[in-house]
Amino acid sequence: LLDRQRPARHHPVGAEEHQPDPPDDVIAEIHDALMTYQVVFFRDQKFDHEAHKAFGRRFGGLFIHNGVAGIPGHDEIVAIHADENSKYVAGDNWHSDLTINAEPPMGSILYMHTLPPVGGDTLWSSMYAAYDALSDQMKAHLDTLTAIHDGEHVYRPIINDPTKTYPSSVHPVVRVHPVTRRKAIFVNASYTTRIVELPKSESDALLSFLYAHCQDPNFQCRFKWRPHSVAFWDNRCTQHFAVYDYYPNVRSGFRVTVAGDKPLGVKDV
Repeated sequence: LLDRQRPARHHPVGAEEHQPDPPDDVIAEIHDALMTYQVVFFRDQKFDHEAHKAFGRRFGGLFIHNGVAGIPGHDEIVAIHADENSKYVAGDNWHSDLTINAEPPMGSILYMHTLPPVGGDTLWSSMYAAYDALSDQMKAHLDTLTAIHDGEHVYRPIINDPTKTYPSSVHPVVRVHPVTRRKAIFVNASYTTRIVELPKSESDALLSFLYAHCQDPNFQCRFKWRPHSVAFWDNRCTQHFAVYDYYPNVRSGFRVTVAGDKPLGVKDV
């Protein structure tokens, strides 16, 4: 069995696992842990690109990023790299991955091989906990709403390709998880631009409240990377934030993303 280091009782998110190349029964246990803790961490893993993709496929098909190109020869793998010359650092804003798509990813698996001597942590926030902490009145209101998630304003400024287009999708503000059936807030500051049912001023005010609420430290765990660590998170019920506090040092790794399905709202289930 996995050597699982369970989080402290008050933490709603995060667990650590230790075992390379797990057999099918352990894959099932990893999936169960992911459903419970929403993000699972692994230490001392040395993935090559094929092993990384193979591990991701144990949990579903792999998703091709439609905002950033994959590495040469491996369209399914995105490089996560920052150094003293970087003009853009991936993930330094609270977000769920690629919610601009009609079927956003189920999860992401990030392998980091090079880390700064200090800093470069990643935070995850539980959107289950964020929803559960709201008043019943606010929950009832949010359960009825949908929101636009748009990639244009995110990728157009950093990708100089006038021929490229980026998706835009409408999703429920509260998503019902397809496995756990729990409710999670499903808007994020990176991709969500507007609540459909509200005037812009009210939409802006409500989204600002939700973004601040979802960043509450009481909903979070913080992972201190070491070389050859892996994080696997459930994109359907978490947001994450990569702390950029290590300039001019190098932080580098690779990510695969597991394909997901169409988000269902409260009225859909």
